[in-house]
Amino acid sequence: MRETDVVVVGAGQAGLSAAYHLRRVGLEPDRDFVVLDHAPRPGGAWQFRWPSLTYGKVHGMHALPGLELTGADASRPSSEVIGGYFARYEEAFGLRVHRPVDVTAVRDGGGGRLRVETSEGVYAAGALINATGTWDRPFWPRYPGQETFRGRQLHTADYPGPEAFAGQRVVVVGGGASGTQHLMEIAEVAAETTWVTRTEPVFREGPFDEAAGRAAVALVEERVRQGLPPRSVVSVTGLPLNDAIREARERGILDRLPMFDRITPTGVAWDAGSPDGAERTVEADVILWATGFRAAVDHLAPLRLREPGGGIRVDGTRAVRDERVHLVGYGPSASTIGANRAGRSAAVDVKRLLEREAAAVA
Repeated sequence: MRETDVVVVGAGQAGLSAAYHLRRVGLEPDRDFVVLDHAPRPGGAWQFRWPSLTYGKVHGMHALPGLELTGADASRPSSEVIGGYFARYEEAFGLRVHRPVDVTAVRDGGGGRLRVETSEGVYAAGALINATGTWDRPFWPRYPGQETFRGRQLHTADYPGPEAFAGQRVVVVGGGASGTQHLMEIAEVAAETTWVTRTEPVFREGPFDEAAGRAAVALVEERVRQGLPPRSVVSVTGLPLNDAIREARERGILDRLPMFDRITPTGVAWDAGSPDGAERTVEADVILWATGFRAAVDHLAPLRLREPGGGIRVDGTRAVRDERVHLVGYGPSASTIGANRAGRSAAVDVKRLLEREAAAVA
């Protein structure tokens, strides 16, 4: 068993921010804290994004603390641009991320220590900063008849780019930014596209200013405070009404249908009495689920942090049920700028906890 003060799980935006701030408060990588990442290379979830998501299409990528991202080519895939930036960041601050390492479980190790079980061994830690994000837990809704569909079903996490849908009839499910981006790309090459969302999409006019950002974060924060599963900040901000969206709406690409009732072997169907009052079917070769992700926190299950509502209640970034555990990039800190702030807050609180524990022992 390896002894360390802090284990940081995840090396995306939130994890790297936390590691940077741990150094700022006086802790040293591989001596006082370790950063574990299951991905094969730097870049967090960005490294898995589809090639057609260029850096110029990214909504609100905020630089990591201490090192700006400058001179990026907007036409290059975001996976390359941000992956390269994260790699430079790790090197610049000597963060020495351990990868690929899977964290399988975090338990109470007794004596005030956490037992962090990983694919490279077991760590005994005084605190843990969890920055695992959501990419590893794509959400697949379940609908009657889903198993009978003879076409192809895939999720945003496996989206290969629009070329894979050339000449096909595609149903895109989901009203978020990914769903609209997929739909607008696929419509250029597909035989037919259908857009289906559970609720009516909200398009946001005008700039998204600081006040609007605070209001959106507050809505997500309230859910987390109540112990409910968090929604993403993006889910409460609405879709930005830019030129590409306007053009797609004018061409009918973003004409939305309510959620279907069932899936048939050859497509999807709405029963009589459906939300728009129409019984109909749509034939499809592909159903693309752009239905979002859930927080990847299953490895924390042995600590019993979840509330009856299904979420983990946090105070700032600290898990209310165990002060040794901090969650960054979770709920209100899931945006890139929120992850930076959460990383600093977690590092400061963890240093304070370690000092208090050391004083108690002395």
